[in-house]
Amino acid sequence: MNIRESELPGIGRKFEIITNNKEKIVIIVHDDGRREMYYYEDSNHEESISSTTLNDSEARNLAAILGGMIYKPQTLETIEMAFDGLVIEWFKVEPNSPAIRKNIGELEIRNKYNVTVIAILKKNMKKILNPGPESLIDEGDTLVLSGERKELKTLISELLSNGRGDT
Repeated sequence: MNIRESELPGIGRKFEIITNNKEKIVIIVHDDGRREMYYYEDSNHEESISSTTLNDSEARNLAAILGGMIYKPQTLETIEMAFDGLVIEWFKVEPNSPAIRKNIGELEIRNKYNVTVIAILKKNMKKILNPGPESLIDEGDTLVLSGERKELKTLISELLSNGRGDT
């Protein structure tokens, strides 16, 4: 996949995506939060064949679905994707790990580890998207984390693992 990004002065940013199947998708992110998406066939990258406009909330919900935060296929034990050094990873909080019964702010995950908790998937299947510093971490929660690979490994090792290697 090839992604080109450009600034649209007074409007926002434009992202042109060419998929591995040679299809083209253009996404315009407006400064007011709206997103416009245009789809082009692989044979004609000049004229879109469909388009849609999403408000900020709709775009974020769609991103959660596409990014696997709403549903993770059962065959994937861990999901990891890299985007220019940024990694998004799922990790299940192990029994007896230091983070259990503590909140995100108390653990200073962003300040100490430079990692962002994107979502928490609770054992009862409750989803907390974009959790705040008051969000509590429990044993068995699956955290969706974003950061540099080395920083993620440090966070997982120091706070989310029990140090014994068992999950």
